[in-house]
Amino acid sequence: MAALPPFEHTPIEGIADTVKTIRTSFLSHKTRPLEFRLVQLRKLYWGLKDNEALVMEACKRDLGKSSFETYLTELSWCMNDIVFMSNNLARFAKDEAPEDIAFTNKLFGPRIVKDPLGTALIIGAYNFPIQLSLGPFIGAIAAGCTAVLKPSEGSPYAAAVMQKIIAESLDPSCYTCVQGAVPETSALLDQKWDKIFYTGSVGVGTIIAKKAAETLTPVVLELGGRNPAIITKNADPRLAARRLLWAKTLNAGQVCVSQNFTMVDKEMLQPFIKEMKNALQEFYPQGARKSPDYGRIVNLRQFQRLKKMVDDSNGKIVVGGTMDEADLFIEPTVVLVESTDDSMIRDESFGPLLPILAVENLDEAIKIANEVHDTPLGLYPFGTKAEMEKVLAQTRSGGASLNDGYFHASIPTLPFGGVGSSGSGAYRGKASFEVFTHRRSVTKTPAWIEGMLDVRYPPYTLKKQKKFAGMNELKPNFDREGRTIGWVAWLAGLIGMKSVAAVIVAAGIRLYLQRRSKL
Repeated sequence: MAALPPFEHTPIEGIADTVKTIRTSFLSHKTRPLEFRLVQLRKLYWGLKDNEALVMEACKRDLGKSSFETYLTELSWCMNDIVFMSNNLARFAKDEAPEDIAFTNKLFGPRIVKDPLGTALIIGAYNFPIQLSLGPFIGAIAAGCTAVLKPSEGSPYAAAVMQKIIAESLDPSCYTCVQGAVPETSALLDQKWDKIFYTGSVGVGTIIAKKAAETLTPVVLELGGRNPAIITKNADPRLAARRLLWAKTLNAGQVCVSQNFTMVDKEMLQPFIKEMKNALQEFYPQGARKSPDYGRIVNLRQFQRLKKMVDDSNGKIVVGGTMDEADLFIEPTVVLVESTDDSMIRDESFGPLLPILAVENLDEAIKIANEVHDTPLGLYPFGTKAEMEKVLAQTRSGGASLNDGYFHASIPTLPFGGVGSSGSGAYRGKASFEVFTHRRSVTKTPAWIEGMLDVRYPPYTLKKQKKFAGMNELKPNFDREGRTIGWVAWLAGLIGMKSVAAVIVAAGIRLYLQRRSKL
């Protein structure tokens, strides 16, 4: 196997010129033709395919990911995204006929044109370094934007492989990769962008949003959250345990959308803990540490942060707890806590920690969910259909998976994004094209219609006002109390009471004459 390319910081002094080149290419309209975009997408597909072994090795070095996990959540995900986008790009980019256009306005040929936003900056995350970097990058290419990718320095091997693939596969005047940490990212943010797409922490997301606000640059923020799971007294404890344990062991729990804590009805507490132990044994018969399917924490800083959360907790470890700093290994660890102020719940863990909080009932769980983080990225209730619908009706979240752990986030064509403090904007599937696209409303006024437009020209008269009102004013189907008016009364308001009365009288007379003629 070929050696992994080295991770090298991009010289800061050259970043401004790099961005200028990318912006100049966009302004030359080079990326607008669909055929150009399709060629770039297809080349990126084969760049990933031809470097499959390097992607696998990079994710193994960075995060201890198994080949299966890397294929499932990184490589095949991005390759399928490219095929999907290639197959649907012509349809996505086609002009749209707007809905609910009045007949007279249709004479002006209104349509919605899909314009690329311009030059995009995409800042990736370390936990799924390929997917969370190339996912939005694919959308930018499809939309006709030029783009600069800044991968996370937290996954340096994957970052270097992506730089290699982009450099060898794509037009360098339109797409490039900038490597580095805070200084290089700051230098990038000092440049002018038409869209910034960031995946990562709330803290950094806040900094980026503030910086973007200086130039009114639109931002997509894909952030984390203290995502709650809820186990009601009517839930299946085995089902809930298996699915939530899987959600916290994939990528060693370094998943922004996984549950941060689980509220369990007190009647279900012991059965749920028992099934957690059973599921852990089933997933890793020789223990998680010896399993080739279980990853590692990305670096020492993150390991120490997670260890401190456990050390500072007042809770009781009921499953797992083994850690090895030298190996960056943390066993899936279930901790029974007593308060939402516990260190295990207070902050997002972003690791294989599973705090459990016993609650009296579903109402208490909903109340806590709204208090701890009222806009989490994900929400995971387990129970009856009625209970889950109640949770959806009384909470907010970026997405939700009922009776599962973040399945909604695993569907590549379903829009994915946060709300409030868990982020803004969405991508994946068609949404990846739309997030880098401006929907441009366009009309065309024919010369022959000038006679109908005299109402808009001065001098303005009462006659013109009445004519305009007759052409445009919509009659309400509700009264002053906000009550819906029946269709007869609404029709009367629409064409006038006298007209309705005349119609009724005429109909009555006609019916009378018809009956007389039959006599």
